[in-house]
Amino acid sequence: MSERIAFIGGGNMACAIIGGLLGQGYSIGQLDVVDPFPEAQDKLKANFGILAQAQPAANLSQAAMIIWAVKPQTFKEAALPVRFHTKNALHLSVAAGIRSDSIARWLDTERVVRAMPNTPALIGRGISGLFARPGVSKADRDWVGKVMGTTGRTMWLDSEPQLDAVTALSGSGPAYVFYFMEAMIEAGAAMGLSRDQAYKLAVATFIGTGELAHSSKEPPEILRQRVTSKGGTTYAALASMQDDNMKTQFIRAMHAAHRRAKELGDEFGSA
Repeated sequence: MSERIAFIGGGNMACAIIGGLLGQGYSIGQLDVVDPFPEAQDKLKANFGILAQAQPAANLSQAAMIIWAVKPQTFKEAALPVRFHTKNALHLSVAAGIRSDSIARWLDTERVVRAMPNTPALIGRGISGLFARPGVSKADRDWVGKVMGTTGRTMWLDSEPQLDAVTALSGSGPAYVFYFMEAMIEAGAAMGLSRDQAYKLAVATFIGTGELAHSSKEPPEILRQRVTSKGGTTYAALASMQDDNMKTQFIRAMHAAHRRAKELGDEFGSA
């Protein structure tokens, strides 16, 4: 963890990784960031003391790893002026949808790893799916694992298409949790609790339930059954959800996210 790392894009996910690296002993002097937006530059300076470059420059050739934290629709545009400085670097992309074939072609290198993290990475509690092209060495994979490990857990995948499923499940997953949390808070307030009380109860319930699932050897189906007494309050709620076909609708929604992840690669990954 002593090599120089450069970030193309300085948004939330870049900040999560930067925070994790600094927490694991990296120094500000080992990190470079390229981001053209003043708002992102100001945030990087305020939070980390990093002075981001507005445009890529020759100093990028000193970086042993380039982390691509750009939006899918701007990846190609960002890559073309960078490729001349970074052919010897290991490239790690956290951009949704953009396939490694496109990245390798744009950057003229086979040392490409794709990662799909999620926003709990901002507090070191994320999980990232990882896929490496054949040109990535074991040492490269180990280094990527350490870098992404500073933001939470990691999971290496055998095939790149699995990343689209990771995107739909854990990548977009925090938004699903927040969506259900919103509904629980709204219902709690409607039933007589203050919004603050409902918020605290909902958040604590999600945290505790996640920890229970994580610590248990039993699958979620069994854990759910154990808190569902026939004829009780939980049974009434779940029966209502089943009548509304909620599970099927939720699965359909995740498939929509999966399709969109594929479409991003098709739409923005052209030559």
